Amino acid sequence: MSDNSRAELYQQVILEHHHKPRNFGEMADATHDAEGYNPLCGDHLHIYLHVDDNNLIDNVMFKGDGCAISRASASMMTVALKGKPVAEAKTLYEEFHQLILGHLKPEKDPNQLGKLAIFSGIWQYPSRVKCASLCWHTMKGALDKTKSVSTE
Repeated sequence: MSDNSRAELYQQVILEHHHKPRNFGEMADATHDAEGYNPLCGDHLHIYLHVDDNNLIDNVMFKGDGCAISRASASMMTVALKGKPVAEAKTLYEEFHQLILGHLKPEKDPNQLGKLAIFSGIWQYPSRVKCASLCWHTMKGALDKTKSVSTE
């Protein structure tokens, strides 16, 4: 895939998830939740998880305001995590973090990112890395029972 095609696909996916976010809303029966805030740009999210007795994330939702990248990342994260064991969610967190820092190359390095690999070029825009990672840090905070997360 050419760089132009990849950039075009990235824009389409980001805009699609921004305008029609998946799993958007509050969850009344969440077993884990946390609030995340990026004071640099104003992105503000709340992540809700329901983890069942088998340690599976059987539901995940988010609400909040943010830029297109922040909202799209949260939407895609919820899709990727639903039905996954907590341990796999933490692995995806680590892989996504390495991806957006430019340390993991999805076409060369083994990973479980799937469609999340669309964020592979974001490391080239340091001010956007925190936008893409806010929901992931907040999700990890929810699993770790940290109620508030900031990307300062």
